[in-house]
Amino acid sequence: MRKIKFKKGRKGLSNHLEYTGTHKKFESEMQLFVYDDLRITEYEDLDIADFKKCINPEQNNWLNLHGLNEIEIIEGIGDFFKIDNFLLSDILNTGRRTKLEEFPDTLFFNIKSMLPSEHSDNISVEQISFLIKDGILISFQEKRSDFFIHIRERIRNHAGVVRSKKVDFLLYLLLDAIIENFYVTMENEEDKVEELINLSKNSADPEILVRIEKHRDNFNFLKRSIIPLRDSLYAIKMLKEDEEFKVIEAETYSYYSRLHQKSLELLEQIESDMGMLESASNFFFSSQTHKMNEIMKTLTIVSAIFIPLTFIAGVYGMNFKYMPELQYENGYFAVIGVMVLIVLGMIVYFKKRDWF
Repeated sequence: MRKIKFKKGRKGLSNHLEYTGTHKKFESEMQLFVYDDLRITEYEDLDIADFKKCINPEQNNWLNLHGLNEIEIIEGIGDFFKIDNFLLSDILNTGRRTKLEEFPDTLFFNIKSMLPSEHSDNISVEQISFLIKDGILISFQEKRSDFFIHIRERIRNHAGVVRSKKVDFLLYLLLDAIIENFYVTMENEEDKVEELINLSKNSADPEILVRIEKHRDNFNFLKRSIIPLRDSLYAIKMLKEDEEFKVIEAETYSYYSRLHQKSLELLEQIESDMGMLESASNFFFSSQTHKMNEIMKTLTIVSAIFIPLTFIAGVYGMNFKYMPELQYENGYFAVIGVMVLIVLGMIVYFKKRDWF
């Protein structure tokens, strides 16, 4: 189970910025889209000096940063857009839960994006942060990924209404793409759970129970990630009533309501899937108990059959000189015959009682 661990920090260094994630091998790259309904300009592999010149306040601007290892780039973005240092710290600290910070002219949102890991039961986690300020959307990704390829193509090809909307609508599309990853992850988990249920019906391998507990941890982790997302999306819905908050246009709030509804659906599905896991675990233990009962029943029947045979053998194993049966010429065969009849009689009796 993933737990939040306390780490000793640098006391007194509140302005110190440090990336705490695991994707430290990825170099930082900046990509910028400057667009409106009529035209679009795309910039790749920008540096700090370049992107400052390319920003156009008359159009929509989407600045996307891949890789959070180069702190000077983060600081440069923060200085140019006048972003508070504690928000930059939240961007770099990937151990924080999903959160929303709203100011009269700024909206900050960070979220955990999840996808199933290949060839394992683990879940790949990446924190993505968004910041809207003065018609500019900045997204911070820990590594280069393909979460938003289809959105970039929609901007390039003028597909849909994204070019005619403000960047608050673009943020909705990006969040929707990340939430879709939750659906992909849950579908993958459900397929593996169904496989485990089928395996538990045919195998007594203890590894099945280990995998069941692993997927239970995965669902708990998904739940703990979606709950703050649900709360943050609900908070965005409530911002509609805030007359001082102007970052999101009134007509866009309905789209965020859809995201909030999706988060509720995800939580409901997780509860259902965890119920399936509980059933799989109970079935595994019930199957194990049933098999153990069958074994004990078989051993008990065998023991019951041999108890009278052991008694007879014990009687004739006593070393008394005068035992009448010892003088019979066919005594051995008679005793063996009696023992066979006892065995057959007990088997017939057990069979009639449906004991096996």
